[in-house]
Amino acid sequence: MLPLGPRASSKDFSGRIAMIDHISIGVRDLPRSVRFYAAALAPLGFTMLVDTPARAAFGTKYPELWLNARSAMRPVETDTGAHLCLRARTREAIDAFYGAALADGGSDDGAPGLRAATQVTYYAAFVRDPDGNRIEVMTVPAATAGG
Repeated sequence: MLPLGPRASSKDFSGRIAMIDHISIGVRDLPRSVRFYAAALAPLGFTMLVDTPARAAFGTKYPELWLNARSAMRPVETDTGAHLCLRARTREAIDAFYGAALADGGSDDGAPGLRAATQVTYYAAFVRDPDGNRIEVMTVPAATAGG
């Protein structure tokens, strides 16, 4: 049995143990993507924690989002159905993420606003990174968090 490290007990905003440790995505131009993600993720408290010629990683305390250089990769198709969703603590952080993402090479895929989901109404914004990866940042306002 493998020993459980400090990440095994990471908790999300609700205090539950987080089940996903990290995400890796491919990018065609690593330096460009590092600039994009450094700017876009700063309002969420993420900083670059790993920086090598082949990959970079961002997180709050440990690497949670990895960027892997894939120079031969084609742009991500818009209809894959896949996206990465990150949590923010406030609407203001989402608005700042969205503004920074668009200013640093991202494209709009859903302006900040309230959205009705199956179990809750939440506030979110969607962008596409320079490679076409779809990134959502969301929060559940306190008034609707109960479902």
